[in-house]
Amino acid sequence: MALKRTRAPWPYDFLPAVDEFGVASADVRDGELLADDFVYSGGNVSPELTWKGFPKATKGFAVTCFDPDAPTASGWWHWIVLGIPAEVTTLARDAGKADGSGLPDGAFHVRNDYGTADYGGAAPPPGDHPHRYLFAVHALDTDDLGVGPDITPAVAGFNLTAHTIARAVLTPVYQH
Repeated sequence: MALKRTRAPWPYDFLPAVDEFGVASADVRDGELLADDFVYSGGNVSPELTWKGFPKATKGFAVTCFDPDAPTASGWWHWIVLGIPAEVTTLARDAGKADGSGLPDGAFHVRNDYGTADYGGAAPPPGDHPHRYLFAVHALDTDDLGVGPDITPAVAGFNLTAHTIARAVLTPVYQH
C-alpha cells in the first residue's frame, strides 16, 4: 500500500542558522541511492564520513543520521554519536557498531528510534516515496554536552541545537 502524503520540510530550516562546512564519504553521496550495506535489512553498517572546513572555535563534534520523511510527526533518528573530540575528522565505515568499538575515545552512541544505541540503517515503508537520510556532522562550541548515552534522541537534538556553531550535511536517499 503506497502512502499518499507530502514530503517533509528540511528540518534544519526550523533551527537557528549556523555556518556550513564540508562532509564527504567514500560510501554515500548526496541524492544517490544508499547501497544495501547501509540499509537495515542489508548490512546495517554505518558509512564512512570525513569532514573539513569547520570553524576554528570548534571544541567537539556530534554525528547524526535523521530521516525527516518517516511516516511520523517526528521523523526517525537512525544514528546519534556524541562526544567526538575536536581533533577527530573521520568516522570509519561501521563506526556505528553497538559495542562502540568503532568510535573515538570519549564518543558514545545515544539510543536511536529503533531503541538501540548504534547505527540503524534505512528502512522506509514499502511503496513510500524516496526517503532522505541526513548524515549531519555538528561542530560544537563545547567538548561536553553534559549528557550521557541514556538520553532520548529529542534531548540529544535539543542539546545539539544549543551548541552547534556549524553543520555539514550529506543526504543520500533510499526507497523500497
